[in-house]
Amino acid sequence: MLIIFSGLPGSGKSTVAKIVAQRLGAVYLRVDTVEQAIRSVSEPGQKTGPEGYFALYGLASENLKLVSTVVTDSVNDINLVRDAFRNIALLLKVPFLEVEIVCSDEKEHRFRVENRVSDIPGLTPPDWEQVKNREYETWEREHLILDTALLSAAGCADKVLEIKNALNRP
Repeated sequence: MLIIFSGLPGSGKSTVAKIVAQRLGAVYLRVDTVEQAIRSVSEPGQKTGPEGYFALYGLASENLKLVSTVVTDSVNDINLVRDAFRNIALLLKVPFLEVEIVCSDEKEHRFRVENRVSDIPGLTPPDWEQVKNREYETWEREHLILDTALLSAAGCADKVLEIKNALNRP
């Protein structure tokens, strides 16, 4: 199964995705980790392009072929990227779950963004203005939306696992 997490930085997406991956013993693939690795060997100041996402697509595909459960963690701010993850699952004929993590409380979201410390060496997280002004396309299909202003990270993970279990039933 492929569980695809999406959401703005600071929404709680990585926290929830890590809990889900840990509870399932799943492969956890985070675009921030891949992009920071690319930056660490690139020319200073060079912007990353789609390379991180393409690396995740390949890693997700390989691990799904090994019949591993895969949890991906990335902003997925455009439908093209969302479609690419979904298409991997469709191509490989594995179940998938698209999860968008939001934080509807703007004050809380801002607090998280302004006070978080990156757990990836060398990565500088975006500031509040960058998060607020980021283009984030409206979803074009049904998906699971979980609000971390209303549910704890563990509560969100419980919901994901509930639906995952329902999808995996014969």
